[in-house]
Amino acid sequence: MSLGSPVPSSSGAVATSTVASTPPSAPLARLMAAIGGLAVLGALALAGAPPAASAPPPPVAPRLWVNPQSSTLEHVSELGLTGDARDDALALAALPSATWFTAGTPREVKQDVKRVVVGAHADGEVPVLVAYNVPFRDCAQYSAGGATSLAEYTAWIDGFAKGIGNKPAIVILEPDGLGIIPWYTTYEGTQEWCRPAEADPDTAADERFAMLNHAVDTLGALPATNVYLDAGHSDWLNTGDDADRLLKAGVERADGFFLNASNYQYTENSVAYGRWISSCIALVTQAGGALGDCGNQYWNGGPATGWSGVEMSPYGRWSSGDPEPALNTAGVDSRYAEQLGDVAPTTSFVVDTSRNGQGPWDPATSANTYADPEDWCNPPGRGLGLRPTLDVDEPLVDAYLWIKVPGESDGQCFRGTGGPLDPERGIVDPPAGQWFVEQADELIDLAVPPLG
Repeated sequence: MSLGSPVPSSSGAVATSTVASTPPSAPLARLMAAIGGLAVLGALALAGAPPAASAPPPPVAPRLWVNPQSSTLEHVSELGLTGDARDDALALAALPSATWFTAGTPREVKQDVKRVVVGAHADGEVPVLVAYNVPFRDCAQYSAGGATSLAEYTAWIDGFAKGIGNKPAIVILEPDGLGIIPWYTTYEGTQEWCRPAEADPDTAADERFAMLNHAVDTLGALPATNVYLDAGHSDWLNTGDDADRLLKAGVERADGFFLNASNYQYTENSVAYGRWISSCIALVTQAGGALGDCGNQYWNGGPATGWSGVEMSPYGRWSSGDPEPALNTAGVDSRYAEQLGDVAPTTSFVVDTSRNGQGPWDPATSANTYADPEDWCNPPGRGLGLRPTLDVDEPLVDAYLWIKVPGESDGQCFRGTGGPLDPERGIVDPPAGQWFVEQADELIDLAVPPLG
């Protein structure tokens, strides 16, 4: 997206912006400096007059890169798309989505990554790269695959980092990498469901953290790379559990975390949840609190509500002061304010807005009843969300990104039935990562804000 073109605000409205109106976080400022994004683009500078000495110019948000060899364009060619299906894919390909790296030898991933960052650097823009190759990826479900050992993964990450070198890049490190951990027991003592027989119950979880720490250190050592760790989404882990996993994975040495990758939660909910995670991290690392003290979305009481609370609902946009208790963030907000005092949360984050314009699908609204509705898997009636941008007027939010490539399938969804049809759609969904013509059409038609 060109600077100076219409960009969406956090409210969903479209406004014209040329500069970031919120001071950038330290990670984003470093990225801006690396790409030369600290030039003056104010009206006086554009007119040739010097800026006022008393008013330093605001930083310019660099542009996210549109990959001219994106997977979306590959689908157009491979499937021979025509007519409306082709037009939809080309419209989506014109916006900056992430480039995913999911396999290969260290040398192969080095070369693949290098091609992307060199192309982006030549255009003076920032690529978004997804590293998605951790062993027992997706707990061997729809997106199964990945490296086969700790040694193989660390060597792959080393190759990935060499491909980036000294050029600017944003790395999204292992979607689901912390949300789904093999043979993991939470800090609250709950053993999680992902228990693959091939993984050693005694070492699998520790190895996952070792891999992510290695990746954070290796990628974080690069001069112009921002790296973000997985924090799931606002209808999944509670904030204390999320903060604990992030700290174990090295978030204090990373540039932050990412939310809502490949999911559908409202942007407002993700931003509120991200603030709470950042506040929880500050609480346990700086303010002497405990993980169990962290306010979360499953009970939203706090000083502002007289300590009266309910479980928050994902099926509406959260805000402070909403008259609907299940959408009101004031209780948790005030709870953290009281606990933190003068301590300010500083861990920043990015949000995937690729498919969340309509928010999550509520299976209760379906005419069908499912044993497992798989509400995350190609839900019907969803729309594109806010356009990807590094110009975000939200404290702690570094970017809205399209991490999941919109139009690519989540997998073949049976919703607790025997398949092969997706019973909610009445068709066979494409395998994970393949082009889904019908979904691409929905995402564009139901986009919030509208596309184009």
